[in-house]
Amino acid sequence: MVAVFTAGMSTLAIEMSASRLLGSVYGASNLIWANVIGLILLYLAAGYFIGGRWADRSPHYRTFYRILVWGAFLCALVPLVARPVLRGAATAVAGSEAGLAIGSFISVLILFAVPITLLGTASPFAIRLAVPSVENVGRTSGRIYAISTLGSLLGTFLPVLLFIPEIGTTGTFMLFSGILFVIGLIGLVMHGGTRGLIMLWMPVVIIVLLFLVSAGPLRAASAGLTLLYEDESAYNYIQVLEDGAGNRYLSLNEGQGVHSQYHPTQYGYGRTWDFFLTGPYFNAAPHDPDTVQRVALIGLAAGTIARQYAHVYPNVQIDGIEIDPDIIAAGERYFGMDTAELPQLNAIAGDGRYAFNQLEGPYDMVGIDAYRPPYIPWHLTTVEYFEEIRSKLADDGVVVINAGRTDSDRRLVDALTATMLEVFPTVHAMDVPASFNTILVATMQPTADADLAANLAALPAATPQLLRDTLALGVSSLVPAQAGNVVFTDDRAPVETLVDSLVLNFLLGGGAEQLQAGG
Repeated sequence: MVAVFTAGMSTLAIEMSASRLLGSVYGASNLIWANVIGLILLYLAAGYFIGGRWADRSPHYRTFYRILVWGAFLCALVPLVARPVLRGAATAVAGSEAGLAIGSFISVLILFAVPITLLGTASPFAIRLAVPSVENVGRTSGRIYAISTLGSLLGTFLPVLLFIPEIGTTGTFMLFSGILFVIGLIGLVMHGGTRGLIMLWMPVVIIVLLFLVSAGPLRAASAGLTLLYEDESAYNYIQVLEDGAGNRYLSLNEGQGVHSQYHPTQYGYGRTWDFFLTGPYFNAAPHDPDTVQRVALIGLAAGTIARQYAHVYPNVQIDGIEIDPDIIAAGERYFGMDTAELPQLNAIAGDGRYAFNQLEGPYDMVGIDAYRPPYIPWHLTTVEYFEEIRSKLADDGVVVINAGRTDSDRRLVDALTATMLEVFPTVHAMDVPASFNTILVATMQPTADADLAANLAALPAATPQLLRDTLALGVSSLVPAQAGNVVFTDDRAPVETLVDSLVLNFLLGGGAEQLQAGG
């Protein structure tokens, strides 16, 4: 029963770790999860079938434990064999080489076929060994599957909540594979004698490969960048990079997009973050800068937007929500997000929607930049969510959100526009230059695009140059905000389906070549 429990625990632990192994390069969208779960179930189904037939042909404990030992060895081998493949895939994803990236993804998934199939044989094999007669088959099989499922339950939570954040994905593979190997080896020695100790060559091979393969970062820094920090949290694969000019960049998971930028003496970058400063100035002119006193940021990352707001409004109070506490720690260490440099910021580790609902308004601006490129968490896009935000906005408050698009496909932007118009009277749109981002601004009061230019003209002489430059950039980036036919609700928000279609159309239309030419 201990062996069955351990096999069930290891199977689910490997499945959870598999999603994290792939997520560091390919992200963690529903599509990734569907592939991981679907193929794991396929491999388990094959294991159940093979295990039953195998047990009938060789109903011996020695065979059963040998299967567990080999399954443990091959599970430990997966991240070591996969790492060189994933390194190539990371380069391919960064370089938009779609064929190589997809091929690597399939290759890694195939690596799980044999070890998971072997683990799938454990339950039917154990039933065959444990059933002395047909009269007890129901009771025995029920007990074995219950024990296996209890192990699976433990294998679901332990990797995510404890081991991946503490020892990393590869370490988690090694831990659970090692536990299974020890159980299998003990059983093999008990039922086969000391001859079973010959299997000790397996951990020796794993240790040697671990030293040979695991050296260096999973994703090497691009040319001209130095890797300052690398970590694997419960949510993200985190890298902090620095260029020769002293600019620091926060890179997450597959490395698509920069999530934060920092320079000790620079605040404006002409990129997506700057546009969040424009939000309050879509109100009717003249809008007094002194009225911007409270800001909430959902998707704080390493604090670029917070730092910009603190620079323009030294007395502003900022509540910044970031789901990953390890990103907050990296921000405090490398991006000037500590209390000495950014005392205006209250950094909150939590889910963007739940944590925001625990806060008290009113806010003058609520910014949403919770991207995991190219996806936005669906629960941060719905009518109900924007109603929750509206309830915490000041009378002249605004909500600003970052949305993705391509040059020819604005369906996500249009869907978000339609959704926000269900709650707010006016929505404005700005296309961020040299990017695939559009910034949407919804206002509590009816407003017009012309209000932004009017507020730019009315800025006091002492206005920080960052705000003046950003409003000018916003005026030049304005585009018509058009509502689409899709409205996102808590009941139905097909954000990932829409984005998957957008990305696929982009790649089929030569988008990869466009990205490479632009890089």
